[in-house]
Parts: sequence; structure tokens; C-alpha cells
Amino acid sequence: MPLQDLTPELRTRLNRLERLAGWFVLIALALLLIGFAYYVYHTAQRKGWFVVKARYFTLLDRATGLRVGDPVKLMGFEVGRITRVEAQPPDDFYYNVYVEFEVRAPYYGYLWTTGSRVRVTPADLWGKREIEVTKGSGGTPTYIFHPLRDVTLAEAAQLPEPDRWQLAEDIYDPHQPQILIPALTPLTPDTLTRLRDLGRERIRLLDTRETRRWMTGIWNDREGRYDPYTPRSTPYWLRADETPALTERLDQLVKEVEQALPGILTLTNDVRQTLQHLAGLTRELESRAAELQQPLSNLTQVTAQLQGQGALGAWLLDPTSRTNLNALLAGAPAALDQTTRLLDRADQSLQQITAELVETLNHLAGITGNLRQQVEANTNLVSSITRTIVDLDDFVQGLKRHWLLRSAFRTRGEPNPAHTTPAPRAPLRAPNDPRQP
Repeated sequence: MPLQDLTPELRTRLNRLERLAGWFVLIALALLLIGFAYYVYHTAQRKGWFVVKARYFTLLDRATGLRVGDPVKLMGFEVGRITRVEAQPPDDFYYNVYVEFEVRAPYYGYLWTTGSRVRVTPADLWGKREIEVTKGSGGTPTYIFHPLRDVTLAEAAQLPEPDRWQLAEDIYDPHQPQILIPALTPLTPDTLTRLRDLGRERIRLLDTRETRRWMTGIWNDREGRYDPYTPRSTPYWLRADETPALTERLDQLVKEVEQALPGILTLTNDVRQTLQHLAGLTRELESRAAELQQPLSNLTQVTAQLQGQGALGAWLLDPTSRTNLNALLAGAPAALDQTTRLLDRADQSLQQITAELVETLNHLAGITGNLRQQVEANTNLVSSITRTIVDLDDFVQGLKRHWLLRSAFRTRGEPNPAHTTPAPRAPLRAPNDPRQP
């Protein structure tokens, strides 16, 4: 029915209904947009889209169990996620896999240049692995949020509030690789004096009076300083401690078991042979025990008879031997008395001999003392005796050389000069012989 054919009253009612439907659609659309915006905001807040993130990377041997989007943990908390997992270039012979990840604020403040590392550990029994970063223990923060500024020493001396400025680099000894002034040292007059003594002209500083929302610098391990940070800057490198996946470790364990299995089988064979020998030894012991039952029963009967005082002696000795033994024991005291008297006489004789020997030694000491006194009184006696001995020796040597007494002093082994072979004589020659010498 056309709208023009309606009455004015019906046309007014229809316009009101259309207006209400339009408002309903607008309100529903607005509520839908508000709900969608709230969902997007809540999702962004949950996933950290509005949170500042610091980028890091590590190098591994393999990418087993690592996927983009996997969480990154710090002290048990999920602080980030993996953003890239790629293979290294073919000419890199040291590392195989490049893994980049990000850490949300404020957890990147726990990562310092000393002590912070990446640990790749197994996450389940199916080869899944996870990345965990460790808390730093020293050094400098990996990222900073203070402005960087390169100035000369003259400009640094004129900076306002110098205690709020810090060094953004390590100052090394120019002659050896030794850090003299570490980074983050306040800019004090003493620090400026040391920098002048080292011959530095320009230094890089941090203005701690201002803290920005985004990173302003990243630590350069090779240069030992903070470099300005841009979205195109290379992330900070955290060294990795990689643990193989659980499946790989199980595979290695199975291989080791396979290699050790022949030795285990050999050991079981040896154990079986030992048990067999032990069983044979047990049977032999049982037979020997059966053989020993009769001697043991006899011994039991014998020991049963050894009751009462002197039973063992009566069993071991016959009556004649017991009589002889009693007689011998009866004569033992007299023999002991005689031995005692003999020892007493020997003791007395030994004392007399000792006394006489002491007296003889005393006489000998007196004789030697008198002789010493005589020698000390006659000082020329020794020299006279020595001269007499020398003259006597010269006299004997003269007698040995005399022709009449020479044979009396000849030794038995000395050859007789009369029987010695004469020396060959020269042949006789004519006076005119040309060979005449």
C-alpha cells in the first residue's frame, strides 16, 4: 500500500516507529563498537602491546622445540615471547640458529651485562624446549632510558648538576686492557682530573635528570660503551647455555645402553657361572659335613668323659708317666735351690774380678801419667829418638849399597844381574866399509 494512500495519523505513527528503529540500531552499533574496543584494549593490555619491550637475541646449535610466540621466562615469570627463529648463514661455522625474543617492562631491568644468560631447557617429554633468562649479577644495564651526550672535558666541567651526570662508557688504560673508570661513574671533579691525566678529550655521558619512555641506548660489549638506540639497532646478544631436548637425551641414553649391553650380558654369564660353582661348592660342603658327623660324635663322647679335676691329665698320660712326672715335680725345688746358690757364687766371683780389674786400670793410669810427666820434663827426648832413627836408617841404606853386603839385602823376587841377557853389540866392520857409522 503506497505511503501516499495512508492517512496522516498512520503516517505519523510510521515515522515514529522508523525513528525508534533507527535509534535502536545506532545504540546497538555503538554498544558493539564499545565492546569491540574494550576487547581490543583488554587483549592489548594482556599481551603487552602498550608495554615497552627490549629486544634480545641468542645463538644456538639447533632450533628443536622452539617456535615463534613461545614464552620467555625469568625467575619463573613469563616476561616475553620469541619473535624470530631463523638459520644462520651458511658461512657461519660457529652457530647454527638465530633466536630473537623480547622482554617486557620492567623485567628487562633485571638483565645486566654480567650474569645474565639464556638457558634453553626441556619443557616436556615430547621434545619441547623453552627459553629462560637469568638475573644479572653486575656490570651495567643492557638498555638505558636516559639521554646520551658526547661532550669535551671543558664542556663537561661546565655542566649543571655534575653529580647527576654519569659516564656512558668504560675508560681503559691506554697501555693495557684494564678498566680504570667503569661506566655509570658520577661526573665528579676527581673523575674529570683522572680523565685529563689519561689524555681524554671527549667523553660520552648520561643525563640522569631525564628518564624517557623508550630506550635511548644499548650497551656495546666490544666498544665498552652505550650506543644510541634506534628501531633498526641490533638487539643485545645474550650468550646461551643450551641443553639438548629430552628426546635427544633419551636417544643418547639408548645408544649408551646398546653399547653397554654386551658387557652386561657377559657380566650376567659370569654371574651365572659363579652361581653354578657356588652350588657345586655347597654340595661338596654338605658331603664333607656328612663325613664329619661320626668324628664329631666321637669327640662329643670323649669330651663327655673329661669331667672332674685332673680328667684331662688322666686321659692324656698313662700311670707310669704320671708317676715319673710327679717325681720330677717333687725334685724341682731342690734343683732350684742349688741353681740359686750357684748364681750367688757366680755373682760374688764377678764382683771380685770387677774390683781387681778396676785396681789394675788405676795402676795403668798411674803408669801412663808418670810417663807423660817424664816426656813433658825431657822435651829433647822425642827429637833425640827421631834423630837416632833417621841416622840408623841412613846407616842401613849405606850398608845396602856396599858391594860386600849388597847380596845380604837382596829380595827373593829381584833378578840376578849376573844372569841378565847382555845388550846386543854392534857388528864389526872394516875401516873402509861405507856402512861404518
